[in-house]
Order: sequence, then structure tokens, then C-alpha cells
Amino acid sequence: MNQIVLEAPGRFARAEVAEPTLGPGQALVRVHRIGICGTDLHAFHGRQPFFTYPRVLGHELGVEVLALGPGTEDTAIGIGDHCSVEPYLNCGHCIACRRGKPNCCTDLKVMGVHVDGGMRPLVALPARKLHPSSSLSFDQLALIETLGIGAHAVERAALRAEDTVLVIGAGPIGLSVIQFVLASGAALVVADVSETRLEFCRRQLGVTHTVAPGLDLPDRLRAIFGGDLPTAVIDATGNPKSMASSFDLPAHGGRIVFVGLFQGELAFNDPNFHRRELDLLASRNALPGTFRDIIAAVEAGRIDTSPWITHRLSLDEVPERFEALSADPALLKGMIAVA
Repeated sequence: MNQIVLEAPGRFARAEVAEPTLGPGQALVRVHRIGICGTDLHAFHGRQPFFTYPRVLGHELGVEVLALGPGTEDTAIGIGDHCSVEPYLNCGHCIACRRGKPNCCTDLKVMGVHVDGGMRPLVALPARKLHPSSSLSFDQLALIETLGIGAHAVERAALRAEDTVLVIGAGPIGLSVIQFVLASGAALVVADVSETRLEFCRRQLGVTHTVAPGLDLPDRLRAIFGGDLPTAVIDATGNPKSMASSFDLPAHGGRIVFVGLFQGELAFNDPNFHRRELDLLASRNALPGTFRDIIAAVEAGRIDTSPWITHRLSLDEVPERFEALSADPALLKGMIAVA
């Protein structure tokens, strides 16, 4: 079969490889859709942490089950099922896994980052990492993982309806955060440097308050939130300057959740941090139950991902088209079809 490999930053290549064989507990799946996410873009440009080359990208996947290996009898997956893939391959026995946090397993392997992902027609993977749906399209299934990142960030923020929230960054991950902040009932402001993305938030998601970042952002937030700063700030930019600035934005007793990450260190003013008694939280990946909850929400029509997809291409077109697509300022979510 033919797969697409990112050999080095900025260089994809086609490679002919043998079809995968099934091991115990595994399912063989046909990949139908691959969502392009920030991880793929950063890897292409050489900016992705925890990454080595060469690598087959692709972890936002909509797949079809073709075969099941031995030891899968106790799974809820059947041949022919259409599934979203939970691409976080955890060990199952470390302290994080034992405490119900497989998303940050001490030996975590994320498909498309630490191990090869889905830019290929066939993949063998643990059957327990498949989450089926009887009604969602492959496009919708490929977007469940992106939604999971946002949902988990909101879970980490432990939002209540009386909270006031600032989401910084309205890219795909920020949009997924916004979806679940809105569902929480908390008051929301979205900040982004792109007016196009802010307009998308207003028009497609019904966000009432959007702002551009700037030195006067705290004053503008107070004007919106009745004189107070937000009780929660969720930064989805992965930009160190934005992340450092976020320490000035929460109310006293508030919290910061970092969803995006970057390669490097982050400094903040400790007296400012302590004076406000802030909670600082990292959010990584998503939990298995979150995948199931999101699939149910999309099936019920409570979440609509159709406006997100702005670009489409086939797997065979990736080597020639990916660079131009990654540089397109109109890109929100690219979707790759696998023939």
C-alpha cells in the first residue's frame, strides 16, 4: 500500500509499504478521513515538541473496521463499524493510567507524533481505541479528537454557569474549547489576532463578545464582565508571548488553563501569581469517556462541525499541496480523503 511520510521539515514523500498484520487486541481499519491539525502543521514546519522524523502524520481519523484480531471478543466493536480513533496509546499500568488519566501516561505514544499515524489506507491499532457511531459521517468522526482536546480543557477548568471565561486563540483547538464553554453556560469572551476568525466565532458559533489582544485587554474585559476580570482564562494559542501575558488576565482566585504548547520555557511574575492565588493547569489530550460523550453530542445535533472544514484534498495530493495549504490564512480545518 502507498503511504505519505514526512521525511523532514517541509518534505513529504510517498512510500510503498506492506499492509499491516493484526496482533492480539488489535483491529484493522480502513482510513477514510484525516483531519489536519496544528500538530501536523507544526511538524511540517519543524516546530512540534516530542517529535522525530521520518513520521507518518495523522491522528484525527474517521475509519471503518475491516477485521478484528484475537483477544477483541470483549470489545464493543464489530466489523463494518464506523469509528473515531482515540490516538493516545497508553501503557495501562503507570501511575497516571492507574489513576484514570491515560491521556498523560508516563509512556504515552500519540499516533502521528511518537508513532506513525493515519496518512495511509490501512492501520492496525488497539480495538479499545475505537469509538463507534451508527450515524456520523467520516468527516464528523475525524473531528471528534479535535473536539476532545477542547472538551478536556473545559473539564480541567471545572467551569460552572457563574464563571466568566476568556478563550485566547480561535484556531481549531480554540474553537473546540469555545464549543464546550458555551455548553457550560458560562459567560464568554474570545480573543484572537484574526478578525476573520473572530467573525467566524460570532457568525457560526453565536459568540457575543470578541476582542483583539492588546495592552488594554484587561480594561476591555472588565468592561464586559461588569468590572471584574474573568474567573478562567484558557489559552489555546501555543504562543509563548500570549501564554506569558495570560497571567495578568484572570481575576483574583481565578485559574489559567494552557491547551497549546511550544518548545521552550515560560516565565511569569511570581508575586502577581501569588497575590491572585491563581490555579495554573495544563491540559493534554482527552479521556476515553470524553470521546464517547462528544460522539453522543454530535449525534444528537448539539454540536455542528460542518462549518469548520475549509479545505479538502486527497491523500495523494498531500506532498504537492500541503505547503500551500498550511500557508493559507483562510485555513481553519483541512480534511484529507483517503481513496
